Amino acid sequence: MHHFEDFIGIDYSGAKTATSRLKGLRVFHASIDLEPIEVRTEVNERWHWTRKEIAEWLVSQINSDKVCIVGLDHGFSFPESYFYRYEIRDWTHFLDDFVEHWPLHEPHEFVDRIRDDGVVRIGTPDELRLSEKWTSSAKSVFRFDVQGQVAKSTHTGIPWLLHLKEQCGERIHFWPFDGWLIPEGKSVVAEVYPSLFSKRYPRNDRTADQQDAYATATWLAECSRIGRLQNYLEPSLTEEEKRIALLEGWILGVA
Repeated sequence: MHHFEDFIGIDYSGAKTATSRLKGLRVFHASIDLEPIEVRTEVNERWHWTRKEIAEWLVSQINSDKVCIVGLDHGFSFPESYFYRYEIRDWTHFLDDFVEHWPLHEPHEFVDRIRDDGVVRIGTPDELRLSEKWTSSAKSVFRFDVQGQVAKSTHTGIPWLLHLKEQCGERIHFWPFDGWLIPEGKSVVAEVYPSLFSKRYPRNDRTADQQDAYATATWLAECSRIGRLQNYLEPSLTEEEKRIALLEGWILGVA
């Protein structure tokens, strides 16, 4: 069983640009026996995070001595149909190809501008990943401009996954793309869907965004403490389902 020391929950936002300060970006950090606390920016704890700052903070956490697991609430990949349509071989190829067409890590880029320019890498709102079909309410990564959309956060978050991959090298394990089994000593970054568990924990005075990040960190630490996390890291999938998930990704907690 893999042993983690730190548990990080991040509520994401795809608004504006990579360097915009967004109240929807929230980070909570827990250890195995300590209640999660909100992490503020190192620049100024009164300010909201930017997506760029969160990525750099994650690099520092993953490259530290502690082994952590990070739950991010945006899609890490697209449906298998997208891979076929654009002749994309695997997830690594997908990341490189995506960033070429959606350079949303650049300081002044934002989703709607690229969409208005007629980007050539697109999908349709009825395309769902397998793990999304296994939940009652997860939306397509291509369904923009609706309440509760994940499309913008997914499109803006994926370029930073490539950044993490480049900056953290052998210290990072993207689950399940790098394998369902996690080598000892590696930190894990996984996709989560906070709606699966956020209502289990009292909200108190937290905003909805804070609650999603708090609940993610709490759930990860709790599952690890009681020995249930391994079950979620090894969901009961057929070989064909596992093959698809190595392209599309999987939502941790969907089993």
